[in-house]
Amino acid sequence: MSYGQFCPVAKATELLGERWMLLILRELFLGSHRYSELQRGLSRISPSLLAKRLKQLEQGGIVVRKLQRGRKGHDYFLTPAGKELEPLIQHLAVWGMRWARGQLRDDELDVEFLMWDIQRRLQLEHLPDGDTIICFIFDDLDRYKSWWLVVRDGSVDLCTENPGLDVDLYVGSSLRNLVEVWEGDVSIKTAQRKKLIRTQGNRQLAKNMADWLGISLYADVRRGDPALMRVAADD
Repeated sequence: MSYGQFCPVAKATELLGERWMLLILRELFLGSHRYSELQRGLSRISPSLLAKRLKQLEQGGIVVRKLQRGRKGHDYFLTPAGKELEPLIQHLAVWGMRWARGQLRDDELDVEFLMWDIQRRLQLEHLPDGDTIICFIFDDLDRYKSWWLVVRDGSVDLCTENPGLDVDLYVGSSLRNLVEVWEGDVSIKTAQRKKLIRTQGNRQLAKNMADWLGISLYADVRRGDPALMRVAADD
């Protein structure tokens, strides 16, 4: 893609404006380094397109690829030039939460992205010592209906198949309800009180859910006044 202009905005957009590019950067800033981790956060991108975009970022000096220690494959890391883009991603996230949220369509409710983000945002310091197994069940899904979070030795594994372990807490919800909680539209306490989220099992885990369930980094960003999208800004 070329705009045929020497303008720095045009030159930057020629690379960063490609489809999926900014979301790949989002995942890298959130700590994803392995190809499989990037795929989990971007479940709807094809493997071939993900590989192509990573190659473009590498050629653009934004990402560097390094061999994984003691195993086959590569990890992907931001270069200093890539890290300089962090404020851009943060400002886009804040702007999106304030002005572009709108009403979520059903096809935008990506359960894989939601559970991947819950896994990496889990507040381990608010969970009990030892192993903790939490099972999320989405009543309205046929595929990927159940997910298990296995907390062990300070790490969290996310499973879509029953790991065969005793579950400490079951969390039931519709996908839309849990997404709205994750985005900060509904508080966890309110969702529990209204039975939008239902729990069964360890009572202390259920009671402290607001402490250990990590929601969006930008959940505190409030929606903007729609009227301000129809008037000219003051000079």
